[in-house]
Amino acid sequence: MMDMHHTGKVIMVSAVAAIGGFLFGFDTAVINGAVDAIHAHFALSSSATGIAVACALIGSAVGAWFAGGIADRIGRVRVMVVASVLFTVSSLGAGCAFTVWDFIAWRVIGGMGVGVASVIAPAYIAEVAPAHLRGRLGSLQQLAIVLGIFCALLIDAFCAQTAGSSSAPLWFGVAAWRWMFIAGVVPSIAYGVLALQIPESPRFLVRRGKHELAAVVLRQMLGDIDIDTKISEIARSVNAEHVPSLRDLRGPRFGLLGIVWTGIILSMLQQLVGINVIFYYSTTLWHSIGLSEADALTISVVTSVTNILVTLVAIALVDRIGRRPLLLVGSAGMALCLGLMAWSFSHGAPGPEVRLLAPFGTIALVAANGYVVFFGVSWGPVVWVLLGEMFSNRIRASALAVAAAAQWAANFAVSVSFPGLASSFGLVGSYAIFAVFAALSFGFVTRHIKETRGRELEEIID
Repeated sequence: MMDMHHTGKVIMVSAVAAIGGFLFGFDTAVINGAVDAIHAHFALSSSATGIAVACALIGSAVGAWFAGGIADRIGRVRVMVVASVLFTVSSLGAGCAFTVWDFIAWRVIGGMGVGVASVIAPAYIAEVAPAHLRGRLGSLQQLAIVLGIFCALLIDAFCAQTAGSSSAPLWFGVAAWRWMFIAGVVPSIAYGVLALQIPESPRFLVRRGKHELAAVVLRQMLGDIDIDTKISEIARSVNAEHVPSLRDLRGPRFGLLGIVWTGIILSMLQQLVGINVIFYYSTTLWHSIGLSEADALTISVVTSVTNILVTLVAIALVDRIGRRPLLLVGSAGMALCLGLMAWSFSHGAPGPEVRLLAPFGTIALVAANGYVVFFGVSWGPVVWVLLGEMFSNRIRASALAVAAAAQWAANFAVSVSFPGLASSFGLVGSYAIFAVFAALSFGFVTRHIKETRGRELEEIID
């Protein structure tokens, strides 16, 4: 049985791995406060500004795609250090960019670090955590993401308010928007330094034939268990003589194993319900109900705090009531709230910008935050938990990489298409489409997602 010492150890190493999630959230949200300044500083068109905002997501898809294969070759911890270096270089480069093109290049590099971290954190946590804690520890990834979003928004607000605007000089004559990116150097370096202090995944060590080292790590993480039996189970599962690759994912269903398709669709649905529209375009949305820019920023921060609180609720529930029930409740709640948002915007006053009159503005605001609550307690953390544990040991890193790459591609598609979607179909049509995907997610979970609560990773087969 695990004692408090071993429980504390596994929580600590999981928290270090989850710092990658913090950088994930920070990197994707920090652009929020710099968009207007970047648009003005580089004299960009609207389409070029959109590319500058979304380019990091392209890097994230690339980083996620290759992360699994690299992690299976050099180890989980070394890949965390690689992600740390990418984040650090990107933060400095973006903050010191001379032209929009090198700014985009630095952001793509940072996106690659985000993609790598989005794969390696859930994989590592799933491989070190005991079954009865795996859901809660896996949810640390999402908690770290929303904390990263919150900190990025706070830093953006602090820099802009201290300087007077995001374009104004702050310290040493350097514009506030540049400091927003440079601030990312601190957590980036901390991630790399702390990653070097945690042990390698015991399942990776067994795959490489390092059974004695794996035994040491398992004792640190799991305490008083039959180590020899556990290592034998892991060895049979991972097949230590086999070198993992993307070829292992091949199957009869359109070229891939069925479980891989399940992971891909699960990942894409997490984005297709439109969650990042709330975080990327929140200021615009709250302007539409008549709020000032300052009030819109305040509402965005409140929304991010709400996301943190409900993620804590998810951590408390995921190992008690299971993954599927949380996903189903989340899907139903999101569909309802998105439907209410679409209905509210259908009552907008005509004009160049949608203006919601009472009580529809209030209804839209409540529905939007209700949507964040349902997402934050379900699809936000639970998808990362499932991606870390639904694949067998033999294909985990590679399958997770493909699923995460699909998630980033869906994130990019939703983020880039939303302005055009809103222009063509209005906010009514946009939120109606997201509501449909939320409803579809309910059916998908009902039919294709199996409960993994309390199961050992070695029990899970392709």
